[in-house]
Amino acid sequence: MVVHVRHVVDFRDAHGKRRQIFFANKQEAVEFRDDLIVRAERGDWRTATSTLTLSDVLNHWLAHVKQRVRPQTWDSYKRCERYIVGPLVLGSARERRDHTRGIAITDLPTIDLLGSARLADLTTAQLRSWHNALLENVGKRTAQEMRRCLSAALKLAAEDFDIVPPTMPSGLHRRQSKTTKRLLSPSEVGQLLRAAQMDSERGIYYAFPFLTGVRPSEQLGLLWDAVDLVGDTIVICRTQGQDGTLSRLTKTSAGLRTIPLPGLLKQMLLHWKSCCPEDVTAAGRVFPTLGQHYRTGRRSRQGLPLTYQNFRSHYWRPALAACGLPYVTPHSARHTFVSAMQAAGAEVGLVAKIAGHANANVTLAYYTHAVRGGADAVNQLQELYGL
Repeated sequence: MVVHVRHVVDFRDAHGKRRQIFFANKQEAVEFRDDLIVRAERGDWRTATSTLTLSDVLNHWLAHVKQRVRPQTWDSYKRCERYIVGPLVLGSARERRDHTRGIAITDLPTIDLLGSARLADLTTAQLRSWHNALLENVGKRTAQEMRRCLSAALKLAAEDFDIVPPTMPSGLHRRQSKTTKRLLSPSEVGQLLRAAQMDSERGIYYAFPFLTGVRPSEQLGLLWDAVDLVGDTIVICRTQGQDGTLSRLTKTSAGLRTIPLPGLLKQMLLHWKSCCPEDVTAAGRVFPTLGQHYRTGRRSRQGLPLTYQNFRSHYWRPALAACGLPYVTPHSARHTFVSAMQAAGAEVGLVAKIAGHANANVTLAYYTHAVRGGADAVNQLQELYGL
């Protein structure tokens, strides 16, 4: 028999809710109890954390996540200060952006948000009013993003400061059906991949996402040390930011994965490695800039980091136009990959694992009969595309 001794102070807080605070030893529990009795006699039930404002809680959360997310994700989180702490500038998106950058704009009205509100006094009704203000003055998408960030900050505060935050409001907006994303059909993808096979210089750039299902940031951040042309695998372990810088963090923990290399892509990569303008050693980029030809015969510099905007404008869009195909976003290739894998008969859990979905564990919990290897499933794409 094992006996565990725990020291707990059981009491009701200022709102009448039962609270239990656990301590490692009896002395700490007694000291807390005595201090609680003194404060109760003074009519002050709140602990030191009662002075925390929502601005304090948000800054605590931002400091916590800074080292755990990619730089571009961190930049998006920093927007929370504008839309949660406030004040909120009432004006166009450009006027709000200029105000944030310190550009002088006179006579723009503002409204207070939640920054100065004490967490101990915050109510669900206040959160609902704040969310409605964002919906009315900024937009639905920003309001939803800020709600998720605020919810995460409050959960962390509950863990670290031993407080009970207010419940996030429910039913904030009516769920609407999303517009169906435009995807290329299997025959259209096959047409594009056949053109890529004939395009020895840029074909690999726009064929790669259809054959691997990677995100654009993962493709552009790929280095040769992650490509195993002997073992026929690609390790996704980096992403590239909007400015071309590399990060060792993937979008989610599930994004760190190994992708089987289909036969067609292996052939294209072997050829590409022999003529890639970038250093093909371990530190070299698989998808660098190729430069631009000018009428004078001069060519701009090659081998630089290829930004997403450059990739989309000078590699992706021209390839679709040359094949007479409608424009779709580079990220749509990922949707096409997942749909095609499922159409090829691959188990949903296996598809989620290869695609690096954040909810892969949930998916695999319901689809546990993946008996075939990932390489077989990926190679079936070539048959579906008619190659």
